Amino acid sequence: MAKIKNFGDMPIEELNNQVANGARFVIFQYTVSIVVATFKRPTNIYYIPAGEKAIKYGAKYSVLSAVLGWWGLPWGPIYTIGSLGTNFKGKDITQEVVAQFNNRQ
Repeated sequence: MAKIKNFGDMPIEELNNQVANGARFVIFQYTVSIVVATFKRPTNIYYIPAGEKAIKYGAKYSVLSAVLGWWGLPWGPIYTIGSLGTNFKGKDITQEVVAQFNNRQ
């Protein structure tokens, strides 16, 4: 499993409890262009506790994309807009992560 940011050592029962109460696992995207090539990449997985906004963690990837993503044609602007949209809430992958934790038990 990929590295999870903002996540300590939590027993599986507590993890399932936190997720039931609204905690999520998300990834963000960033786009970087160098005129002839554009790269859209996912970040590490982030644990977002219940009640916390994902944009708190995704904002830095939005800034990175906004500054460096536009310059490749034609995909730079397209991927950058997609990354900015994704980073507002993050791409929710909670079910996949929890399933992997439960399978390791």
